[in-house]
Amino acid sequence: MKRKVRLVWNGESNSGQAQVREAGNDSDEGLLDAYSKAVISAAERVSPSVVNIEVRQGLHSNPPVRHPFPEELRGSGSGFIFTPDGFTLTNSHVVHHADRIEATLLDGRHFEAELIGDDPDTDLAVIRINGPNLVSAPLGDSQKIRVGQVVIAIGNPYGFQYTVTSGVISALGRSLRSISGKLIDNVIQTDAALNPGNSGGPLVTSRGDVVGVNTAMIVSAQGICFAIGINTAKFVAGKLIKEGRIRRSYIGLGGQNVPLHRRIVRFFRLPVESGVLVVSMEENSPAKRAGLSEGDIITGFDGKPISGIDDLHRMLTDEKVGVKTELIILRRSEKLTLPIVPAESRPREA
Repeated sequence: MKRKVRLVWNGESNSGQAQVREAGNDSDEGLLDAYSKAVISAAERVSPSVVNIEVRQGLHSNPPVRHPFPEELRGSGSGFIFTPDGFTLTNSHVVHHADRIEATLLDGRHFEAELIGDDPDTDLAVIRINGPNLVSAPLGDSQKIRVGQVVIAIGNPYGFQYTVTSGVISALGRSLRSISGKLIDNVIQTDAALNPGNSGGPLVTSRGDVVGVNTAMIVSAQGICFAIGINTAKFVAGKLIKEGRIRRSYIGLGGQNVPLHRRIVRFFRLPVESGVLVVSMEENSPAKRAGLSEGDIITGFDGKPISGIDDLHRMLTDEKVGVKTELIILRRSEKLTLPIVPAESRPREA
């Protein structure tokens, strides 16, 4: 099929170059570029799963005072359905201590939601809504995303429902302090605009796969926003659905994922091509007592390979509390085995 092209002279141009413009394709679809199509497609795929969350927390006196219009605190946020039977991911700080949770879908349906469990240490929570024909969002793999990749954030900032913003992944492997004071490692940084009310909404790839749970922004900055990787969210959500809370051990370090040079992998015959770089340690922590140092790279724990911070989090379960185990680390040009005894992580109230 031949395409018509017309030559247009730009008289104001100093370059003396002609501009070539394509003619004959004036439909709306034809005018949309690939970027716009990707954003539209992803938003249309995920928006039916996005939930507008309204929470209420009563201001109870002791003894309670009967009043026709009792005082209460109200808040709002976002979430997204991730199973067909109504389990919904959001942020812990959105629903923590809520007396009543209400959820509204894109089609206008309104539900009372049940809090299944929340984990302030990762700022994640699971609520559940009961209703027919619920649409679940497809979950991706946050280990496979790359810096510069296009992402879309969907949420309800300032009560403006189902707002879509887009940007790119600005950085990976960031650390963010949660509402409990604990550092959340391996956080995604994005410049997709987030505002109050976006918390708990999905961060989505151009294919429409959820790769993060939007959680925070830096108010004094522009274009610096954060999301918790969906791989971490999958693990936490599974535990919350099964047990209602997260019990975990801890070793007391801050880390980020780093790739390993192929020569190092071959020389030490490592089963992984990445590990966890130790960037900080808490005082009097199991990591400190075990002799870990900043700059060490963890590649194994309890006889199993560790390729990233998500692997380490999965291994630090309640069964590991007080149990002596081994860390495999790389320290400069050496491969070392360090004995370590994880302690129980005690959650703090927000």
